[in-house]
Order: sequence, then structure tokens, then C-alpha cells
Amino acid sequence: MFSDARLTNLIANTLALLAVSALVIGVVIWAVRRPYFNIERIQIESTQGEPLAYVTAEGVKATIAGRLQGNFFTVDLDQSRALIETAPWVRRAQIRRVWPNSLSVRIEEQQPLAYWNEDEMINTWGESFSANKAVVPDEMDLPQLSGPPNSERLVVQRYAELARWFGPLDVQVSEVTLSPRYAWDVVLSNGMQLSLGRDPAADIADPHGRKGALPFAVRVERFVQAWPALMQRLGDRALQSADLRYPNGFAITLAPVSSTPVK
Repeated sequence: MFSDARLTNLIANTLALLAVSALVIGVVIWAVRRPYFNIERIQIESTQGEPLAYVTAEGVKATIAGRLQGNFFTVDLDQSRALIETAPWVRRAQIRRVWPNSLSVRIEEQQPLAYWNEDEMINTWGESFSANKAVVPDEMDLPQLSGPPNSERLVVQRYAELARWFGPLDVQVSEVTLSPRYAWDVVLSNGMQLSLGRDPAADIADPHGRKGALPFAVRVERFVQAWPALMQRLGDRALQSADLRYPNGFAITLAPVSSTPVK
């Protein structure tokens, strides 16, 4: 059967090649599994080139502890990136290998814009996220925004519009609430409460929306334009609330006059 020398040599060479290949593969597998290549260090830095304000190395390491799979050669970078992005205050992460047993992680932090609903925050991109509010500096006076699910961007847009309107009046927007039926309520930094009613621009998201309401900006503009004359007429009296839902004007409620006992 093996009388053909050329065939015999071919078979012998093939077997030898397979044996060498198996040996090389075995050596590679053995080397790859050496503890020398286990991930021992994770370098963390900011993508913005500035010191991280909210994300800490300890927080990231606590998130991935016991969950990072593989070594320098076998670690799944996409899976590791997704895992790191679950750490508090991390918005985006970029990850790469550093020879022979390290990972370099560049982090884009969440930039807080406001508190969102009861236990979340909202960033400057209009995205909600969960984070420890206790790390927010006391001097950072963030507003409280509230709204139905998936309304974050709309609420942030309206908050920005209100801030532009009331900024020149030296009044800040403290709270903005969008109800499940897409009606707006606002609280200013002086304690005044504003009722703005439904938002025609949100009708597409509101199955109960009513057409024909004044545009959001028109209602606010009308009140802001009347503000200087109104404050002048009221003198020392303060406004408690204003209802801007009327088609041809608005209604105001004055704050109670504090009575000082006469001694």
C-alpha cells in the first residue's frame, strides 16, 4: 500500500508538521495562561484632559471587581468597556491593552445639569443617569427637573428656554415639572410658582393633548414682558404664583403679608 516512496514521504512530512503545530499551539496556550499576563493594573484618566471630578479609581475597580474576565490576551475589550460604563458617574469609556498586564481606560464623566425625578440626575446631553448625589458640591445649585419616562430631552429644552427668559430678570429656575398629561409647572428661585398649562409641541407624545393652546414661548414671553411694570406696581408685595394658561393674559396671586406683632 505504501510502496510509493513519494506518497510515504508526504504522509510522514504531514504528520511531522501536525506534530510540530500541535507542540507550538500547546506552548502558546501554556504561555498565554501564565499568571504574568493576568490584568494587574488599570490606568484611569479623563478624556477631557482634566482631572476627574466625580469618577474615582476605587469606584471603577469596585464595579469590575470579580467581573473582569480574561488576561492581557483574552480579555474582551467591548465587554470590559460596557462593564466600566456601569460605574457611577461614567458616561463613556475607551479601553485598550497595555503590555504586559495592564489596561488603559479613558473616561468621559457625566456632567450634571439637574436632578431628575426622585432618585436620578440628568446630564448636559439630556440623558438621565443614576449617581450618588452626595458627591455633588454644595455650591453647585442644581435645579429639580421632573417628567414622564423618555421626556428628558423635552424637559431640558424647556428648562433652557425658561433660563434664558428669566436670566435678565435676575431670577433663576429652580424647578420644572412636566405632568403625565404634558402640562408644565415651574418654580422660580424667589419661590414664585408658575402654571403654564399644556405644551402643544408635546402633543405628539401626549395621546390626550389638546390643540389650539398658545405656544410655550408665547405664554412665557407675555409674562416676562409684563414683569418690570408688574414689579413696579406691586412695590414691596411679592408674587406667590402666576397662572399663564389664559388665552389673553395671566392671573397672579400675591404672597401673604407677614404680620409683625406690636410690642
